[in-house]
Amino acid sequence: MTQKLTVLYTNDIHSHFEKMPKIATALHQLRQKHRLDRVLTIDIGDHLDRMMMETEGTGGRANVEVMNASGYEAFVFGNNEGLTFTPDMTSSIFSQYAQFPVIGSNIIDTQSRQKPAWMEPYSIIEKNGLRIGLIGVTIDFNLFYEMLGWHIKNPFETVRSLVQKLRSNVDLLFVMSHLGLPRDRELARRIKGIDCIFGAHTHHLLEEPLLESSTGTYICAAGKFGDYVGELELTFDPKQKRIVSITGTCHDTDRFTNDVQVQKLITDYAKEAEANLNETVAILNEPLNISWTSESTLGNLLADGLKRWTNAEIGLVNSGQILQSLQKGPVTKKRLLEICPSPINPCRMTLSGKQIRKTLEESLVTEFVQLPIRGFGFRGHVLGVICLSGATVTYDLNRPDYEKIIAINIDDTELKLDQEYTVGTIDMFTFGLGYLALQEGRNVKFYLPEFIRHIIAKELGDSASIERSKRATWIEQRE
Repeated sequence: MTQKLTVLYTNDIHSHFEKMPKIATALHQLRQKHRLDRVLTIDIGDHLDRMMMETEGTGGRANVEVMNASGYEAFVFGNNEGLTFTPDMTSSIFSQYAQFPVIGSNIIDTQSRQKPAWMEPYSIIEKNGLRIGLIGVTIDFNLFYEMLGWHIKNPFETVRSLVQKLRSNVDLLFVMSHLGLPRDRELARRIKGIDCIFGAHTHHLLEEPLLESSTGTYICAAGKFGDYVGELELTFDPKQKRIVSITGTCHDTDRFTNDVQVQKLITDYAKEAEANLNETVAILNEPLNISWTSESTLGNLLADGLKRWTNAEIGLVNSGQILQSLQKGPVTKKRLLEICPSPINPCRMTLSGKQIRKTLEESLVTEFVQLPIRGFGFRGHVLGVICLSGATVTYDLNRPDYEKIIAINIDDTELKLDQEYTVGTIDMFTFGLGYLALQEGRNVKFYLPEFIRHIIAKELGDSASIERSKRATWIEQRE
């Protein structure tokens, strides 16, 4: 007699709380369609995103309590959980409040060389008489993770080892993979014994499972931002000890109504978050503006803060990081989150004068300034112009692109193309996004766990920094 199992899955929700009541309804109704003991509900990471008030103002508790109320039975860290929260923060959130196992098969603490007590190396769950093994791996961004006290083991070696350990002890073996679709495909090809990979990270939507024919492994994913809930139905033959049929689809969550309990939970946590973020960090005697297309005081202030925070010769950042201007009067943590939601960290790098000049020339090209940017922590809209500290640029817009700059001075000394300079900037550029020459920086040092909004908060309390932000760093001149 065959046995049935249904897996409901979500991924990359990124704190889209407006979708969570609909997700809860979808999960409830889909469970009702099957017998409850035949349904497994999982999330594949990046549920928490500190750009949202409910997450930032509750330290992530709002997300975890919504997951509890929605009936999740397993969760794997995404890079948003692992890199935008400190280990102490995630320990507090998940150890105290999570009513589901957090699986971190390839995550260990760098000091103890052990897995935290609240995180499981794998999980075995029984449903409808089936033993289901769950392996959970996250992407190995160790350059960043190690600065926070984590080490991420090679996900392929981890999965291979656990498949060998678990395969003979379970009926079904799933990998919850926050690695991205290209690596999921590679995982499916390279390692036999995996029944299904539930993926995330690259925000891909697979409306039907992909089959890797060489190994018989299926790959599933449900898009991003809570737009979909995935449903995989399989039939297992215990005599043959194999899956004999499998079907899957993804349900548009807009088709579902809001779950009243989850909606109330979110409303209550939103009030708590707002109260927690109502702390005043500075009182401005005058407004500070931001512009994505021209020099602005708030952009210069951030550039100056990055220069000082990283102890660099030049501060350099794109204005698109800041979404709104600040008015005269009190500035709260909530307001800083609204104007600068991106969980982006400062960094310092070494650039040649030639690379700096190329970057500044690109900042005078409309296609760069208006370039839409997605991912890698960026929560804005367009790239925006370059904001500067420690440098001045004289330019003529009537000259051809990449020849508009007349002169660049670093602290009143002319920029030398073959000389190297230290530049305080942001980690996003090291991933190859935005201004092209910045991805070529050397001797890169990242500063964690601070976000750039924390840099802004510090600068807003410094009257001298505010005065410096008013100085023109881009000077238009016609030859």
